[in-house]
Amino acid sequence: MSEYQVLTIIAAFVFIYSLVASRLEKTPVNGALVYVGIGMLFGPQSLGLVDLNVDGEAISRLAEIALAICLFTDSSNADFGVLRRIEAIPSRLLLIGLPLTILLGLGLAWLIFRDLSFYEIALIATMLAPTDAALGKAVVTNPAVPAQVRESLNVESGLNDGICVPVILFFIALAAGSVEASESTKLMFKLPLEVIGIGFVVGLVLAVVGGFALRTSASRGWVAGTWLQMPIIALALSCFGLAQWLGGSGFIASFVGGLTFGALTKTHKEQFLNEAEGMADAVAMLTWFAFGTVVLSLLLKGLDWQVLVYAILSLTVIRMLPVIVCLIGKGLRKDTLLFMGWFGPRGLASIVFVVMVIGQQLPGNDRIVAAVTWTIMLSVLLHGLSANPLAKAYGARVGNADI
Repeated sequence: MSEYQVLTIIAAFVFIYSLVASRLEKTPVNGALVYVGIGMLFGPQSLGLVDLNVDGEAISRLAEIALAICLFTDSSNADFGVLRRIEAIPSRLLLIGLPLTILLGLGLAWLIFRDLSFYEIALIATMLAPTDAALGKAVVTNPAVPAQVRESLNVESGLNDGICVPVILFFIALAAGSVEASESTKLMFKLPLEVIGIGFVVGLVLAVVGGFALRTSASRGWVAGTWLQMPIIALALSCFGLAQWLGGSGFIASFVGGLTFGALTKTHKEQFLNEAEGMADAVAMLTWFAFGTVVLSLLLKGLDWQVLVYAILSLTVIRMLPVIVCLIGKGLRKDTLLFMGWFGPRGLASIVFVVMVIGQQLPGNDRIVAAVTWTIMLSVLLHGLSANPLAKAYGARVGNADI
């Protein structure tokens, strides 16, 4: 297959989609759903017009880059006035809801996947616990949704994938037998402190230093024109790359960096972020397209009724029940709880975690990959189709009333 054939098809798809992107964003058929669908259609298992010959590592790197930029730009746009009023909601979602999601997912996986080891089951539960900031963008940027709900979901999705990284590394080490049982307790406390702590410090420091340099340069007219699209991308990837290099969570660093940059930057911010968001969308489009070209083979490995049942449970009961439980006592409306519980899409972070697990060649790899991949695909389909209609309906129902 000619590389120019592949280039032509991808470029043509990007061009055509760009012509109608703004219109499609207002419909149920948009974003990742289109990218994955076109990738599947043109991929080697269907028409065979595109074979990117990319391995899991390549898709993982694309997903990491897209997610890092998305986390940085989304958190930079956070409304701190709203966050101060509702900080208890995202705090509960992260500190209570996330652990409950992992525990409930583990319990149900234990009942369904009787052939997997405890640590492999724990991996599935943890890999599917974090929500995806990129897939959830259709909701968290929709003005029809009350600001309190948008900011809560944005902060949750921005931090939960980074929090899950040390947990996944812990279970991978135990499942692969690379850590003795006597060392597991030490590892359990060491990993979160290192991974989350390093990510937080790196994001904070780079955003303060880089943001100051960028604001100073912009105020003197040293950065303008086409260069406006570069600084935020470079700063976001610097946060991610340095944190990963030092053994921390690049996702935490990207989110904290964006939050800090947004808090300290008052002028030129919108101009810088608009340019960066276009790049984030482009990388995300390529990631989902590449994922679509290889996903059919992943979906078929280890497929059985248990995998499908767990995927459905992961998007419904395992996500929604912990959200409702952790927000008891906050006086939220029932439709708000259901809305927040439903919009917990799984996507780029889970793709990265899948590649991490595949590299370990665990005995239950096929089942683990199938369970996570089917959940991602169902999320792309169901959350993609329901995002705009439900956001519009929920926004109209709530109106100016308390959430």
